[in-house]
Amino acid sequence: MTGARAAMQERVAELDAAHAQAVAGGGEKYVARHHARGRLLPRERIELLLDEGSAFLELSPLAGWGSDFAVGASVVTGIGVVEGVQCLITAHDPTVRGGASNPWTLRKIFRANQIAAENDLPLISLVESAGADLPTQKEIFIPGGRLFRDLTRASARRQPTIAVVFGSSTAGGAYVPGLSDHTVMVKGAAQVFLAGPPLVKMATGEDADEEALGGAEMHARVSGLADHLAEDEHDAIRIARRIVARLGREHCAAPEPATSTEYAEPEVDPETLLDVVPVDLREPFDPREVVRRVVDGPGPGNEVAFDEFKALYGTSLVTGWARLHGHPIGILANAQGVLFSEEAQKATQFIQLANSSRTPLLFLHNTTGFMVGERYEQGGIIKHGSAMINAVANSTVPHLSVLVGASYGAGNYGMNGRAFDPRFLFSWPSAKSAVMGPAQLAGVLSIVARAGAEARGQDYDEAADAAMRAMVEQQIEEQSLPFVLSGMVYDDGVIDPRDTRTVLGICLSVIALAPDPDAGSFGVFRM
Repeated sequence: MTGARAAMQERVAELDAAHAQAVAGGGEKYVARHHARGRLLPRERIELLLDEGSAFLELSPLAGWGSDFAVGASVVTGIGVVEGVQCLITAHDPTVRGGASNPWTLRKIFRANQIAAENDLPLISLVESAGADLPTQKEIFIPGGRLFRDLTRASARRQPTIAVVFGSSTAGGAYVPGLSDHTVMVKGAAQVFLAGPPLVKMATGEDADEEALGGAEMHARVSGLADHLAEDEHDAIRIARRIVARLGREHCAAPEPATSTEYAEPEVDPETLLDVVPVDLREPFDPREVVRRVVDGPGPGNEVAFDEFKALYGTSLVTGWARLHGHPIGILANAQGVLFSEEAQKATQFIQLANSSRTPLLFLHNTTGFMVGERYEQGGIIKHGSAMINAVANSTVPHLSVLVGASYGAGNYGMNGRAFDPRFLFSWPSAKSAVMGPAQLAGVLSIVARAGAEARGQDYDEAADAAMRAMVEQQIEEQSLPFVLSGMVYDDGVIDPRDTRTVLGICLSVIALAPDPDAGSFGVFRM
């Protein structure tokens, strides 16, 4: 076993443990209580909803990691196939504080809704939520209105929205079934009201019965909020599948699984990805070795696995064309980390070519940023880097990003980081992202502090400086780790490197079925 493999396996084991926390929900006690009531868990509901044997791409599973809230943020989101149609699915987890929404829940759902909108996916909400987490209402109330906006805009775009209510759907949560195109409620279990009996008592003095106030039968027979009254959870899921089957969404129907004759498997076994990328980001690696293990191998209509573009120019950025599960893609992958003027110019031209041929782009990050120094400033690094960022920002073909190693500074922007709205962005457990590396950032602060002391005519405290640098390095190191960033929903999930090809294949199948955006124009390139 190589040192790189052993180190990466440790990171993957940490990832598995973090994912297990998300799957555990509120813990054994609350899971057992939920099951004792005859209720299914969110992932059990999703499994029954999906077509048998189809994949589910879970999104943002580590949302809330490192916060005061449960890992996963009390909701499960992801993309799956229902009655042959690719759908965006959201399922509240009632074992975590009754499924109440906290600030990370909102960020996770907003990101899921954005993915659904960009890829024109039907939205299915599996609802059982106590509404807002009241102690954090100041962080939820104002931005929370976006959830209502997203649902109504989806409906206006003819992007179907379906709500299946299994339990309580209170306060703001009541508007999810209220704003959805189709609403299913489970008899004897679903309860939808703007205010539960305690609040009604406080507001009006009325002693209200829960069933009369918001029960499923009342909404089916009296208020008309429920379009379908289900006998139980399994019946509700059957009804939801029936609704999807009637949508007539041929353009987002999941493609038939490609046969082995339609594309070749990678030249090198993806299992060996664990051997390629060192977890010590100071150690260089050849990104072509990552590409060879992710893209299709040579075959009919695909003479070479990776058709490299400008291989001898700007060599710290590798660019070229490939196919992945039969889908054509353009790839930009950092080689030695630093982006020079040549790399920026090369990227700019390549992005323009991809837009001309309407080819999606895949960005594989391992960059410390754009090069600095007198020689490079005089050589135009700012204007060349700006041209690359301009090209990325105004490119209209779908973008995918994977943070493989480092993603620091403006290099993160040039390589299509989260701020530039890639369709999907995932991280490997080896990835790190920050304004700059920990040692560099601590060193800059030290230089500034030293210069300030000299300007004041004071002696510089070397011991305090060493302590400050150590503290800052540790802080930045911790803040740049992938679990922290994923917990803040700055990616769509941390993935096992060996799953990269499968994850990207699912993403490309989703992208391929969405309407192709019109070719746009770029801003002014400073020459």
